[in-house]
Amino acid sequence: MSFSGSFQRPAPSSGATRSEAHGGAAPGADASPPAPKADGGRLEADNALPNPPPAQAARRPGVRVDDRRVMLAGSLGFGLLIPQLSGLFGSLGPGDLRFWAGQAAYLALALAVWAGNRWLLFRQREHFDWFGQPWRKLVMLVVANVLYTAPVTVLGLWLAALLMGQPLPRAALQLVVAVNVICVLFVTHAYETLFLIRERESDLMWVERLQRARAQAELAALKAQVDPHFLFNSLNTLGHLISHDSARARECCDTLAEIYRYVLAARDHDLVPLADELAFLRQYQRLLELRFDQAVQLQLDPALQAAGARWLLPPLALQTLLENAVKHNRMAQDEPLRLRLGLQGDWVVAHNRRRPRSSALPGSGRGLANLDERCRLLSGRALRVRRSEQDFELDLPLVAAP
Repeated sequence: MSFSGSFQRPAPSSGATRSEAHGGAAPGADASPPAPKADGGRLEADNALPNPPPAQAARRPGVRVDDRRVMLAGSLGFGLLIPQLSGLFGSLGPGDLRFWAGQAAYLALALAVWAGNRWLLFRQREHFDWFGQPWRKLVMLVVANVLYTAPVTVLGLWLAALLMGQPLPRAALQLVVAVNVICVLFVTHAYETLFLIRERESDLMWVERLQRARAQAELAALKAQVDPHFLFNSLNTLGHLISHDSARARECCDTLAEIYRYVLAARDHDLVPLADELAFLRQYQRLLELRFDQAVQLQLDPALQAAGARWLLPPLALQTLLENAVKHNRMAQDEPLRLRLGLQGDWVVAHNRRRPRSSALPGSGRGLANLDERCRLLSGRALRVRRSEQDFELDLPLVAAP
């Protein structure tokens, strides 16, 4: 059975506070409390991402299905069967014109009962809701059906009997009225059940649409932070070189121009190939060499490089890992900082020895927290951190390339 109608419910609002973690400690947490890591620590927040604006409660289309064929078929079935089973025709047969006059009256009665109760059902649905006023809705539904169906049935049977010139037995009248009321209540229950099923499907689709829009808005906000964050740290390196080594500063400008071309190209993509990120990471490593010489060293697992075409990840993800290690660890020519990147399944594993600085290098405080949120939105998995007194490891989730 199908039906038609349009009903609206308030759309859920969107907005969640996102907290971000200190770059060297751990990734940022979402609106829920931070999950314990392998070492028993918790995520530490120092910068709060503002709440995204509430989603606009756009009016969604109501539940609309054409039920005219069902109504005609049901009216035809009731109009043919009930008079025959209840003996309303008496001794009349198909060879008598009065039989067909009565049959037409019974079919018209069945259609009037169905169409009238259908109209009443749709009208009361506009004012009463099963969740807000269940008992009042139930009473109104039953009362409206009974008070409409019983009088219309009595009037229709009286007119049919008048057309056929037949008496209308009291027992037959009571039986048909009772049968019609019961059938109407059953059909109304079927309508309501199907309405609830369709509304449930509509609710699920609407919530999914809102969640998708919210995720897209959050991702756009996070991506908008990446460019300023990267530029801030790159200019910090350039500023150091300008005051210490003008020749290297010039090379730094040229290198920065090359790698920022990649940043501009990647900014419109949610995910980029791992091979592109590795090539970009080597260029960024050159920036660090201009400033720190061999005090910062990058070691890439051959398996990671061989898998560059099979995996995707957020833009500037690997650069963020290297930048985070530099920011939070001591380094020197005779004691270099080594960041090792490897591949384990569908994760990039970054490892470095922990040598905490007495004071961290300047930074925006958004690096790992931003990357963690982008990973959650794009892959459904967050960064994983394992740390001890000597070592710091971070797992970055990958997405399989199509």
